[in-house]
Order: sequence, then C-alpha cells, then structure tokens
Amino acid sequence: MPAAALKPKPLPTQSTARRSVPLELPYAPVPKRPLPPGRPRQWYITHNRRLKAMRLAIALLDSGVHLPDQARNETIRSTAELIGVHPPSDTTCHMVRAFMRYNR
Repeated sequence: MPAAALKPKPLPTQSTARRSVPLELPYAPVPKRPLPPGRPRQWYITHNRRLKAMRLAIALLDSGVHLPDQARNETIRSTAELIGVHPPSDTTCHMVRAFMRYNR
C-alpha cells in the first residue's frame, strides 16, 4: 500500500471545503501582553500607531472599503468611532491607506 494512502485526510478549511465551515463565535481577541521594557519612547508610539492603523484597515476592509482612494480621513475617523478607538491623527490615517495599498 502506498504511503500516501496511509496518511489521514486533513480537515477541510474555509478555502477547500465544498460548503462553508462555520467560524467559532463569538470572536475573542488575543489577550494583551505588556510591551518589552527599555525601548525608546518613540518606539512605543510608533508600535501603538501601527496596531491602531492595522485595526482600522481591517475594519474598513470588513465594511466594504477595499481601495485606499475610498478611505478618506473622514471615513477612517467614522470607522474608528464605530469600532470604539480614539479618532486617528492624519499620520495614522495615512498609515491606514498605506496598509491597504501594500496588502493588495
């Protein structure tokens, strides 16, 4: 008997299943861990800005805004209010559009 025939078949995933695989709900965010100590203050500011921009980019993509040109500052700020984060600065809005551009 060939070795391939002895391997168990993997469970279907969302991309390979013939019908949709239900996601486990409700979604629980990953528990937060403290940031590493001893870094310069600017590192923490940039790190938190990137996290916020990524959260906003994901929320925009989930809401149907798929192109960076569609994500104006007003749209990004209204999405931030919707998901419960502080209104982003112009720099963070620029970073959100950059994430959307580079993830295409």
